[in-house]
Amino acid sequence: MKTNSFTKKFIGDKAFYKRVLAIAVPIMVQSGITNFVSLLDNIMVGRTGTEQMSGVAIVNQLIFVFYLCCFGGFSGAGIFTAQYYGAKDDEGIRHTFRYKLWLGFVLVAAALGIFLFFGEDLISLYLRGTNDGGDPAAALAFGRDYLGIMLFSLPAFALVQVYSNTLRECGETVVPMRAGLAAVFVNLAFNYLLIYGKLGFPALGVKGAAIATVLSRFVEFSVVAVWTHSHKEKCPYIKGVYKTLFVPPALVKRYFLTGSPLLVNEALWSAGMAMLAQCYSLRGLNVVAATNIANTVCNVFNVVFFAMGDAIAIVIGQHLGAKDYDRAKDETNKIIAFSIFIATLVGIAIAATSHLFPMIYKTTPEAKQIAAQFLIAQAVFTPQIALLHTSYFTIRCGGRTVITFLFDSVFMWVVSVPVAFLLSRYTNLYVVWIFVFLQMADWIKCVIGVVLVRKGVWMQNIVSE
Repeated sequence: MKTNSFTKKFIGDKAFYKRVLAIAVPIMVQSGITNFVSLLDNIMVGRTGTEQMSGVAIVNQLIFVFYLCCFGGFSGAGIFTAQYYGAKDDEGIRHTFRYKLWLGFVLVAAALGIFLFFGEDLISLYLRGTNDGGDPAAALAFGRDYLGIMLFSLPAFALVQVYSNTLRECGETVVPMRAGLAAVFVNLAFNYLLIYGKLGFPALGVKGAAIATVLSRFVEFSVVAVWTHSHKEKCPYIKGVYKTLFVPPALVKRYFLTGSPLLVNEALWSAGMAMLAQCYSLRGLNVVAATNIANTVCNVFNVVFFAMGDAIAIVIGQHLGAKDYDRAKDETNKIIAFSIFIATLVGIAIAATSHLFPMIYKTTPEAKQIAAQFLIAQAVFTPQIALLHTSYFTIRCGGRTVITFLFDSVFMWVVSVPVAFLLSRYTNLYVVWIFVFLQMADWIKCVIGVVLVRKGVWMQNIVSE
């Protein structure tokens, strides 16, 4: 009897998995190919030298903060978009689309100001570690060159997220996937041509990698924008969306109050991740290179279960918009269980290949060894990461953004960052063990996440009058 009860609660039927995978697989494919090309991009840069790879990795860590600010800010409005779609309210979707445009403009302007005036100082924070034979001055120069070109990609990235997120929140996941495929093809092709100087193109090294990324962002934006505006029958909300950029102040207030905790959360969380990377960097340039290799490889594998978070945001958000609370709770349990199962398989795959990927890079034997050890450590904790990821999205999809703020970024800065700060500066603990202790600290978060999901505090409709 208990077995049947467990099966009924955590395992769905074929129709359920078919519906979830119809949403998740295109996201997996798009993210997977994007991250795989990022891996190839990383390898191409990595084969030019440790300093080049480290400079690019540091800049990407900093720009990651901007990416997640966009993700958090747009996701706040996206909660409303998914529920408007469930309620068949096209005008509501137009309002969220316009709000995202305004927010994107503000975020891009802020990022450009920070990177233009403080970019070099921020890169230098990661180059103050122990002297392990690397050249910090060269890494700084490569990072500075890469950042100067990458700034041109920020407006295109924001616009891509406005369009792609809206399409996904309204159930259209294939088009963003196709746009991503076009972008990664352009990125990969021009990486090859411009990093190494093939087919008559100049060999630009890290500058070539940055130019390729900028081109790919504009290609991706062109694909999603052209498709959306040429398929008004499938996207009725896009009709007249630019006739005005006015958003009623009352709605701006609602979107802002719901979304600002997500925006602040993603900003603080990504800044916290940057701080953790800075703590690791105190162990030397080999560690900077190793963590870059490990994170890039894991990103390729992790899209398989990270897409389950997007599935929760879309599927459960639409159920909440339709006020089908029983179905929302039932399917949340099944998606979380499915995600943990997939993450376990992913962890096994990462561990099995941990010694292979670092060997591709043209870096020091020490960096390769540390990277392999990081991969094994990350593999062990992938099921835990899946649980935390899906718990976060479950709480968020009902608009409980203050709770997600406490759950995510407050925990990061109250627990994770202080632990990393103390261990990196006041102990001689090996860097991989610092990572392991940080993951063990997240056990507290796992307990909190499970309790919040089971209590159903996230189940609310936020678009009904």
